[in-house]
Amino acid sequence: MELYTIIFLIGLIFGSFLNMLIHRIPSGISLFKPLGSTCIHCKHSIKWHENIPVFSYLFLKGKCSNCSKPISIVYPLVELTTALVTLLLYMNYSPNWELIVTIALFYTLIVLSFIDLKYKAVPDYLLIIAVMLAVIVGDLIDILIFAGGFVLLELVITFYIQNVKAKITKNKDLETQSALGEGDIPIAGVIGGLLGLHLGISAIFLAAMLGLLMSIYNLLSKKEIETPFIPFLSLGLFITFITGFNIFSWFLN
Repeated sequence: MELYTIIFLIGLIFGSFLNMLIHRIPSGISLFKPLGSTCIHCKHSIKWHENIPVFSYLFLKGKCSNCSKPISIVYPLVELTTALVTLLLYMNYSPNWELIVTIALFYTLIVLSFIDLKYKAVPDYLLIIAVMLAVIVGDLIDILIFAGGFVLLELVITFYIQNVKAKITKNKDLETQSALGEGDIPIAGVIGGLLGLHLGISAIFLAAMLGLLMSIYNLLSKKEIETPFIPFLSLGLFITFITGFNIFSWFLN
């Protein structure tokens, strides 16, 4: 039990590091300068005791100690997500180099997911890193099969949206709309590489269901229509990877 607590705390620390990546990478800020964290509102240098994962957020009541402006709930959410992912992977798989690479892969997916949620676009080099890590611990052939399958799916659905749905609804905005983001294709490859054919398809179907629920919520609440898919692909992958759950077997039973 003590070991699991230590692993969870280590995950929180790495979560704080992932927060820095999520904030700095899209903004083009150096990862090394400044070394310390600063408030995004007043640029106040955050002291070490104000930067303890989760606990400092609770202690400060979600506000900057200098300007009292709110600190995004995303920060403790990333830290808790990273800690939970680290702990569950450690509990389910033998400690070895493959586990280290797998954890690094899911850390990369966490960064990609939160960047995608905010910006609806992700850096290509992070996608390449995710695929390279998947090649190390997964199957290259399955990566290529799933990535290729997603390319074909994107072509078909995009053709329908731009040429059929656009004409039916007379919505000219749809004439330039793509069905899937370019970042979704390599993540689909990662899913195939880690899970294989049957579980990989199940994970993508699960991701689609979760994404559909979010799309329905956005529609009912009249929020933006575009729903980033990388977070749901990553979530579908993680749930399936940890549990081995095949959604099609569940339906058949």
